[in-house]
Amino acid sequence: QVQLVESGGGLVQAGGSLRLSCAASGTIYSIDPMGWYRQAPGKQRELVAVIFSGGSTNYADSVKGRFTISRDNAENTVYLQMNILKPEDTAVYYCNARVRERYYSRGYDYEGQGTQVTVSS
Repeated sequence: QVQLVESGGGLVQAGGSLRLSCAASGTIYSIDPMGWYRQAPGKQRELVAVIFSGGSTNYADSVKGRFTISRDNAENTVYLQMNILKPEDTAVYYCNARVRERYYSRGYDYEGQGTQVTVSS
């Protein structure tokens, strides 16, 4: 079994910064990719950023230039550095990881419990 534990959410003023972390634990052969989604009240869940094991990344247009995703492969951890935060970034942020538990296993998606990010104007 695999668990994802997120940390780093909170309340911040517009223009401020937060850093989210997500650590995966359990039986893990590989994780590819790792990413962050978010869901604001009354809105659909959206992809924020994703990073692959080789380092390539993709970002939602709304966060490009403000957010940076990174990962520590040795620690099975993914980070999301969020700068120049805006009130519209307010949402619950979920970590997601596609995990292979054995070299012969297919990948399965796991998700964290979510962490609240609130940006005040």
